[in-house]
Amino acid sequence: METPGSQSSLHRANLERVVRAVRMAGSLTQAEIARTTGLSAATVSNIVRELKEGGTVEVTPTSSGGRRARSVSLSGDAGIVVGVDFGHTHLRVAIGNLAHTVVDEEMEPLDVDASAEQGMDRAQTLVSRLIERNDISRHKIVGVGLGVPGPIDVESGVLGSTSILPGWVGTNPRDDLGARLGVPVYVDNDANLGALGELVWGSGHGAADLAYIKVASGVGAGLVISGQIYRGPGGTAGEIGHITLDEAGPVCRCGNRGCLETFAAARYVLPLLHSSHGPDLTMERVVQLAREGDPGCRRVIADVGRHIGSGVANLCNLLNPSRVVLGGDLADAGELVLAPIRDSVSRYAIPSAARQLEVVPGALGGRAEVLGALALVLSEMGDSTLLDRTQPAARTAAQPTDAAALA
Repeated sequence: METPGSQSSLHRANLERVVRAVRMAGSLTQAEIARTTGLSAATVSNIVRELKEGGTVEVTPTSSGGRRARSVSLSGDAGIVVGVDFGHTHLRVAIGNLAHTVVDEEMEPLDVDASAEQGMDRAQTLVSRLIERNDISRHKIVGVGLGVPGPIDVESGVLGSTSILPGWVGTNPRDDLGARLGVPVYVDNDANLGALGELVWGSGHGAADLAYIKVASGVGAGLVISGQIYRGPGGTAGEIGHITLDEAGPVCRCGNRGCLETFAAARYVLPLLHSSHGPDLTMERVVQLAREGDPGCRRVIADVGRHIGSGVANLCNLLNPSRVVLGGDLADAGELVLAPIRDSVSRYAIPSAARQLEVVPGALGGRAEVLGALALVLSEMGDSTLLDRTQPAARTAAQPTDAAALA
């Protein structure tokens, strides 16, 4: 048993600090680990050597500032994480390792009217198929990240009543999938996972404060503050789609009038073009036609951009993010939608906040949420559990006597 404040407990804490820093970043040089953790260079060197010998991390030659360095990442053999993303019309599953490498992924169409049980059956089957296809032992699965298009109660894991998947309201997808797969499941809404995905792998990389705006069947935002997803006490932070733009506007699915969602989401926008472009139009097709010069589609996208910009201006005034990442099909419209967003921000946001804001398209497209599900597991899994899985018991029990290793 380790006594709090003892050399062994301090050493264990330092091991966990180093593993946590590497786990969150994907890979770091030893100098970056020292800066991130506050540990001395000698301590980091000793700990990295121990973690490498125990199979927890991998060390590869690299360069930093023109000088030779060593890059440290979690071992690809240390464990496997699984991401599951339920969308309005799709199910996407990905598997990756702890070194932030995506091993495999697959997507299937999903009937929006399917029940939660049917959806979970499909997810279980798809996860099993990917695991078997890549010859992965199930005991190596550290956890599963699960994304759903609706608000999640942080404490209970129950899906809220404004969910876009009507057959899922009141269900607990976290507990259901966890019971099926026999591993820890971490659940969040799709906008938060999109933010995580872009933060780790995409256009949000390097930004400590950002908002990921997803425009699809609904409109939501994932908020990153000081490098962490902000969910709020009830898990509903980021519902930017329900900012009121017009009190006399259309009735929203939430019961209010004139929400941003009623001016920007696909279900409200596409009918504007039905008389001229037919009833089978999709947002993806609207974006394609707009890029080809269709005047009606260009006008609609510009209007949507201005409305989104009004919501983003509110975010600027409240949270002052440094970057906004636009996701969903609309991001493919590029400057056709980004320029109107910037125009609205410059008009309605506090000038100093508007000047500091960068508005960019997402880099991951439809993969943002499932990659965010992988990142969710990487951010939520315990460092102690990882060390116990990879470090030999004798190694963690026998502590070095070098004073530098305890600094």
